[in-house]
Amino acid sequence: MSQTEISSGRLTRRRMLQMTAAGTLAGAALLWSPFAWSRPAPWSRHPAIMDLLDGAEPQDAGINLELPSVSEDGSSISLTVSVDSAMEDDDYVESIHLFAPDNPNPEIAVFRLTPLAGRARISTRIRLNESQRVYALARMNSGEFRITHREARVTVSGCLADDSTYETSDIMQTRVRLPGSLLAGEAAEVLTMINHPMETGFREGPDGDVLPRHIIHSFLVKLDGEQVLEADLHPSMSANPYLRFHLRPSQSGTVTMTWEDDEGRTAREEAEISVG
Repeated sequence: MSQTEISSGRLTRRRMLQMTAAGTLAGAALLWSPFAWSRPAPWSRHPAIMDLLDGAEPQDAGINLELPSVSEDGSSISLTVSVDSAMEDDDYVESIHLFAPDNPNPEIAVFRLTPLAGRARISTRIRLNESQRVYALARMNSGEFRITHREARVTVSGCLADDSTYETSDIMQTRVRLPGSLLAGEAAEVLTMINHPMETGFREGPDGDVLPRHIIHSFLVKLDGEQVLEADLHPSMSANPYLRFHLRPSQSGTVTMTWEDDEGRTAREEAEISVG
């Protein structure tokens, strides 16, 4: 509006419409400007993830998370996470972190890998307290982070349900499967499971009292004394913790696996593997 229009009090309807249209366009341009407004990343609302990132900006590529979109039973949900990596001394996945932010304990598990793993792919079973987003965050040896998430719906809370697959008479009994022989440089798949309640500390017993937390909290794999995989497990892991992972030996040797629970009980398995 000109000074003449203001001083004379003359403002035509056409001029008013022009001014309104100009203001609307300017506001729309500001609203859609990438510098004026951007949607925050979904993981930025979760302190456990942000603490781990410590100001770093993760990439949303090179990592994949697989789990069912809908599960009837939240106490045992299959999950597989994989990260694109050569798994060599100068390029490997240092750790993989799994989060269920709407569980009582957001952390599910942490897996620390070395190049001896040969492949950054892990399968397991988890608990979900309610429908939510599940996150997988990988830290590379370069310090780079990669992140992804999947939506998961559950019908029955997994943190409160009684898992009937657990047998009390065989606590700490293990089952392991790995190939007896493989070619040099080949990544072998290893399957493990241990009988354990993985009691969350939130479930009521028959008398109505809350059962104390009782979980397997660590799992360690070594090949001739060299670390392949180390895992920190949390109550969001299902009963009878199941893990499928890889190792890539350069020569024949002994694979040693050790589980430990928070009551100090341990289980240990050894197996020979032949490289031809």
